[in-house]
Amino acid sequence: MKSGIEISVVSPVFRREDCVAELVRRTLAALCELTSQFELILVDDGSPDASWTVIQEAHKRDPHHVRGLRLSRNFGQHNAIAAGLLASRGEWVVVMDCDLQDQPEDIAKLYHHAKNGFEVVHGRRKDRQDSPIKRGLSRAFFRVLGYLTESKLDPSVGNFSICHRRVVDAVNSLQDRIRWYPDLVRWVGFRSAAVDITHRRASGHSTYSLRRLVHFAVDIFLTCSDKPLRLTVKAGVFISTLSVLGGVYVVIRAMRGEVGIVGWSSLIVSIWFLAGLIIFVLGIVGLYVGKIFNEVRGRPAFLVGEVLGGESRPTPGLVAENLP
Repeated sequence: MKSGIEISVVSPVFRREDCVAELVRRTLAALCELTSQFELILVDDGSPDASWTVIQEAHKRDPHHVRGLRLSRNFGQHNAIAAGLLASRGEWVVVMDCDLQDQPEDIAKLYHHAKNGFEVVHGRRKDRQDSPIKRGLSRAFFRVLGYLTESKLDPSVGNFSICHRRVVDAVNSLQDRIRWYPDLVRWVGFRSAAVDITHRRASGHSTYSLRRLVHFAVDIFLTCSDKPLRLTVKAGVFISTLSVLGGVYVVIRAMRGEVGIVGWSSLIVSIWFLAGLIIFVLGIVGLYVGKIFNEVRGRPAFLVGEVLGGESRPTPGLVAENLP
């Protein structure tokens, strides 16, 4: 690598002023055991608290190893990860959350395992310390997502991973506006593996509200798969088949003179049922059309408002101060 950097660590930060300093201390200590050529990139995702101030202080203490990116507003965790990947310069790039639920000391496990011939190594959370409700929702989410994307997904695998520069460059080349990091890494392929890591309960409360989680889940479902459209087609064929069979049954009864007076209730129920089905199908199609509209507009997934340290590698137009 021209930069000479062996490992880059990318961590998105949002409302975590309480644990960023500890994250920096432990991450730098862990990386020092592996190589002297490393960088820690903290991406402030438009955090309303003092997270950026803490990042600035960490950069002042160690400007050679600690870098900071501040997005112009809150663009979401995975867009913040995308900004960090574009700015990274290492031959190996680690992505980890900033809330210390994944241990910086486990970076060594990922790195050494990757050196055995793997280009992607994921951290598999052994004995998750989340609440039963959160674990249950996570399993349900990944089960539904796996069904819709027709792929096998492991709910114990999150963002914590290490990728070779070839993988990172491949992910950076993708033009998806909605960027879900684990899916992008899975899609580009390359030889991958997973190792067990220690999981701790996240510092503080989750910054994802129920509304944001639902919105994020819908975005992922619509971005990663067209199976909902295919399911609606199957539903339409199934209902049409039932309608044909019902029509044949009515004709046979009419030929036998067994047809009585048609009730208004059955007619209204049928109309409501079919109308509801049509509206449901149109709604799904409308959601996909909306996503196409957002992609066609060609807006960047994020804007970088401020950079601390090093030479960032964003694509043209993504740095706010360079915009016309």
